[in-house]
Amino acid sequence: MATTTDTPMTEMPMHECWALVREAVVGRLATVFDGHPEIFPVNHVVDHGSVVIRTAAGAKLESAVGRLVAFEVDGYDVENRSAWSVVVKGRAVELTRLHDVLDAMSLPLFPWHGSSKPHFLRIEASEVTGRRFVVAGGTEHAGTS
Repeated sequence: MATTTDTPMTEMPMHECWALVREAVVGRLATVFDGHPEIFPVNHVVDHGSVVIRTAAGAKLESAVGRLVAFEVDGYDVENRSAWSVVVKGRAVELTRLHDVLDAMSLPLFPWHGSSKPHFLRIEASEVTGRRFVVAGGTEHAGTS
């Protein structure tokens, strides 16, 4: 099998991973619901080495609470022709204690959708990995399939 070094991939250090998660506008929460994989786009905030999201009751909440989940953000840097991806894995915990909910309510985390989102989930990070690589062919292929 041939390998190439034309598009080197580098592992990112932890501080860079968290910085990119902090800066990302939207992330993806990956869970299993009713025996099937699900991916939910969510807005989020980083808080004390964890990811906090706000949601309503439903499949997202039901499939995540108390379970191991993955949270992913990614992006493309046009100037450097590089793409990156960060994955945070950990247990999703619903915040139910009054002081935890009040703390979460003070975070800059606002629902995009007009419906009520009274539940807060904290993904307690057990593993954080990030990769960056140069996009082969340059910007004309970025964002296309």
